[in-house]
Amino acid sequence: MKHTISVLVENHAGVLSKVAGLFSRRGFNIDSLAVGETENPDISRITIVATGNDYTIEQIEKQLNKVIPVIKVKTLAEGDYISRMLTMFKVRFTSPHRGDIMKIAEIMGARIIDVTSSSITLEFTDTEERTFTLEQLLKPFGIKEVVRTGAIAIEKGNKVVREKTN
Repeated sequence: MKHTISVLVENHAGVLSKVAGLFSRRGFNIDSLAVGETENPDISRITIVATGNDYTIEQIEKQLNKVIPVIKVKTLAEGDYISRMLTMFKVRFTSPHRGDIMKIAEIMGARIIDVTSSSITLEFTDTEERTFTLEQLLKPFGIKEVVRTGAIAIEKGNKVVREKTN
């Protein structure tokens, strides 16, 4: 089962390396990893999607909490958060199919960001499931290249993952 883990860390060089190293040393696989500065420039948020049972995820949390620059670790509960990923698709096309690809992009909510005489590039931000759907719709036209970010996630409602306060 996939789990989404939100990790607040000090925004310093080498922190991501320490976190990723922890996963490799323990033999845990990372399905997705995204890092970005938070509203506080001294803190970054690492969003990790990892596959494992509840025990494995509990061990990951415990190990992450031992890493010195880690401020807070929280596994987000299924259904209690919103998750998105950015994907860019470069699709081959011939003139007769140009309109079909543009219509699919419009229906799915993808933006056209580049067009040449033989390819069209789409930008799509959505859930993993909808991204998969768009990919399946574009496959018959010939996908030349796909580039994805890792998933990012935020809790629904008023809940926030924030550093410990004294």
